Amino acid sequence: MKALTYHGRHDIRYGEVPDPAVTGPADAVVRVTAAGICGSDLHIYSGNGFSPELGYTPGHECVGVVVDTGGQVTRFKPGDRVLVPASVGCAQCGQCAAGFTARCERAKSSTELCYGVSPKLPGSQAQLLAVPCADVNLVHVPEDISDDAAVVLTDNAPTAWYGCRRARIQPGETVLVIGLGPVGLMAAQSAFAMGAARVLGVDLVAERRAFAAGLGVEPVEGDDARAAIRDMTAGRGPDAVVEAVGSDATIELALKAVRQAGRVSVIGVSQNKAFPFHMYLAQVKELEFAIGLCSVHYELPPLIALTRAGRLQPEVVVSHRFALSEGPAAYELFASRSDGVRKILLDPAG
Repeated sequence: MKALTYHGRHDIRYGEVPDPAVTGPADAVVRVTAAGICGSDLHIYSGNGFSPELGYTPGHECVGVVVDTGGQVTRFKPGDRVLVPASVGCAQCGQCAAGFTARCERAKSSTELCYGVSPKLPGSQAQLLAVPCADVNLVHVPEDISDDAAVVLTDNAPTAWYGCRRARIQPGETVLVIGLGPVGLMAAQSAFAMGAARVLGVDLVAERRAFAAGLGVEPVEGDDARAAIRDMTAGRGPDAVVEAVGSDATIELALKAVRQAGRVSVIGVSQNKAFPFHMYLAQVKELEFAIGLCSVHYELPPLIALTRAGRLQPEVVVSHRFALSEGPAAYELFASRSDGVRKILLDPAG
């Protein structure tokens, strides 16, 4: 089959790889009809991967059609349209049984909990994807949810909802979202769905701020984001901050910008093993700080319901589509943050 493979910093290639197959009675193979490029994939693309190995297929966001199943798969059959949650559950431990796949008790490392971050679980930027424990790790897609929305529901939307949920957003509150990529845009939608009265948005890219404004977000303008946020909130600061970037500077901004006794929820992926957390500031401000990885399975049910009801619109974050064969160019564009790029979908048929 055709797939993208990662060979080092800024080196994504399109070519032939072996077809996946059902190797266990609980597994399935899905023909991918649309795959996404995630911000986490850009960590890999920039050379800051989650594994030192090379040559594997990246990607952990896709929707497709089941083409083969093992004999123990009971919930899915060939021809079923499915989305593949980015997080992978073992279907055996108590945490996975409760939907908290990111807390899997059987996984030996984080590379076993997500597709496309190492050779252990080849990714979804391919024509076919092998899915372990299919009865747990596949989700039926309702007919009234588009492929665009379904791909966003595999990771970006659940991560955003998880971040807002852990920020404990209450009706009438002012929320700050830092980073207005796909996750940040879905965090803004989620905050409004949870009852936020105002959502402020920080991003370095003017086009992203302008797009977010069309969704009701109040963009933070100017060179001094903290001062602008203070002015926009009459000196008080937002009640809660959802940080969707993961850089030292944006996490620090979240801690400094939030109001006294406010809440900070970090869902941007930070690879800094020695982040200088300002403990004294957090203690003096009496802050609540949450950070973690989303268990997509746990977050999905309300998101599917809200999407079907029109309360969430995951598809609006999609800005560009490329054939899978154009994958290297798609990565280059996404990394450049130019041409109004927000979310890129790949078509494995092209």
